[in-house]
Amino acid sequence: MADLSVNVCGVDFKNPIIPASGVFGYGREYEEFYPLSELGGIATKGTTGALRPGNIAPRIAETPAGMLNSVGLQNPGIDAFIERELPNLMTKDTVILANIAGATAEECAEVAAKLDATDVPMIELNISCPNVKQGGAAFGTSCEAASQVTAAVRKATSKPLVVKLSPNVTSITEIAKSVEAAGADAVSLINTLLGMRIDIRTRRPVLHNNVGGLSGPAIFPVAVRMVWQVANAVQIPIIGMGGVTTGEDAIELMMAGASAVQVGMACFTDPYAPLKIIAGMNDWLDANGIASVRDIIGTVKPW
Repeated sequence: MADLSVNVCGVDFKNPIIPASGVFGYGREYEEFYPLSELGGIATKGTTGALRPGNIAPRIAETPAGMLNSVGLQNPGIDAFIERELPNLMTKDTVILANIAGATAEECAEVAAKLDATDVPMIELNISCPNVKQGGAAFGTSCEAASQVTAAVRKATSKPLVVKLSPNVTSITEIAKSVEAAGADAVSLINTLLGMRIDIRTRRPVLHNNVGGLSGPAIFPVAVRMVWQVANAVQIPIIGMGGVTTGEDAIELMMAGASAVQVGMACFTDPYAPLKIIAGMNDWLDANGIASVRDIIGTVKPW
């Protein structure tokens, strides 16, 4: 077997595959299928300062090559997360990335400060959610706002800070450089692309929020392009994501410059998808005589 271990911001992962925030909950349901210790890590459901009920249904819809979601960061709040979910997650022998969000930079910093007092190894700051009317969308689409919220969270915690970027921007490299300058230890990208579908029978959008985040195989080429662009613009590590469904997809993102890979929508269609992707990566590395997955990071050769 190839060596699948990677290191991101000084944190060791046994393999590069991490179920993305929002698709895996807190792992309890997926643990009925396999031990969570088989995963490289888990990005938890996005957590805010207080309980959020999320958006009004319908808030998920299928598309031909993916899905639209407008869940709206439904979560129990940071205190409930630390009390009820984090202790269980920390026993699973995998790296936990605590994903956080907020309507203001102050809220994000307060959530991060509470996590700083825990044993969670990494924090992932979501500045890119396209479903929330306040906070995420504005932070993720402006260099100034992205820098402001990153700096606020950086002051609130000494833990490795990963900033999750939105693809719904003119230049993702400029956003990436702004959060790097503000203290981010790594970036993760891409979050969902803003999309919309209409029910032609009712003439209403299929989502109650009208628009939502598009994920799945349809966005994979965009993810590869943006990871490659950002890898050539910043010095900090990248966690790639966006439409990954196979081990070959994960290899491609790592060749583009990602040090680890998150898996999103594929977990909905097949709960075993992360394990199949890990196995597929190993098979490809073995078949190509590559001893370590680290040897492929950033090895794409542009024409």
